[in-house]
Amino acid sequence: MAFRLKGVGGFLSQFGMDLGVDLGTTRTRILVAGKGVVVDEPSFLARQKQKKYYGMTAPKLKKAKIVAYGKKAEGMIGKEPKRIEVVSLLQDGVISDYKATQDYLTHYLKKVGQIKTGKAKLFGPRVVVNIAGKSTSVEWRAVKSVLLASGAREVLLVEEELLAAIGAELPVLSNRGMMVVNIGGGATEMAVISLGGIVLCKSLLLGGIELNKAIVDFVRMKYGVLIGQSTAERVKKEVGSVVPGKFLKKMTVARGRDLGTGLPKSIRLSEGEVRESLILRVQGLISVVLEMLEETPPELIADILQRGIVLTGAGSLLGGIDSLMESGTKMPTFVAKKPEHSVVRGCGKLLEDKKLLSGVRVVGGL
Repeated sequence: MAFRLKGVGGFLSQFGMDLGVDLGTTRTRILVAGKGVVVDEPSFLARQKQKKYYGMTAPKLKKAKIVAYGKKAEGMIGKEPKRIEVVSLLQDGVISDYKATQDYLTHYLKKVGQIKTGKAKLFGPRVVVNIAGKSTSVEWRAVKSVLLASGAREVLLVEEELLAAIGAELPVLSNRGMMVVNIGGGATEMAVISLGGIVLCKSLLLGGIELNKAIVDFVRMKYGVLIGQSTAERVKKEVGSVVPGKFLKKMTVARGRDLGTGLPKSIRLSEGEVRESLILRVQGLISVVLEMLEETPPELIADILQRGIVLTGAGSLLGGIDSLMESGTKMPTFVAKKPEHSVVRGCGKLLEDKKLLSGVRVVGGL
């Protein structure tokens, strides 16, 4: 059983673990202070479906049996039998299934608890977790309560955009403005940061999942072939880009079902075709960035112009997205080192730096 005692988090940390959790729509990452990232798994859980009769759940099956977690569960998508359902923990960055999320986090927190850290583990872990800057208080409480129910001793909520900036080595406590665009799986969070807090933020429901859907739609419209989300994700990683020239001769094979005959069919997709399917979505993202720059105070704009826009999140690995962003905004744009780990790395830095944690929590209003 986890204990929660206020005001003594630093003392109790001597007898428990400090964890950073990046709870994402497509992947969940857990970092142990002093050890680094120890869990990097898809945010999926597979469980047996509960039997129902007369619109009610059978009393003997109140607790559904868990079949698989993470990567194994993701591999079942589109292939699962009728008695099994694959659950996505989050939709558009918001917890969509509380019980599944609790079961998932409980499983991985127990696994992390077995890691040797040199501390006596008398209490549950203290957890720093990300929340979107535009999240409501109801969403905050959902994230906090699910972690407490999963065994955490204390939960510290910090805006995802701040964590991404900290993980990208930006001096968030300085009085100079900086801009970070975190392109995740379900949504893109962008913010202007100064003095350890968020001055302005916007959220756009465009991420890796939406880009995969764009590829699926393009292949269906052009070739009359239906491909799956996992195939679209592979195509995006292999030949995906939004600027011409770099992978012009590169091609990949996608397999799906011919909508005309119903038979399996293989097609060859070039980098140019994939770029054609993605470019409109990415240009829509740039339009939202421009809107936020128009609302940013002039003094901060001057700082951003000097420092540039920093891209984080796995979506920033898309070929040429930094060049397209720089061309569209007329601002220097950079991709952070290992951008997919920026948020969870920011959690780790907060756990290691009490001054930084205190400054972010107070100024950020958390």
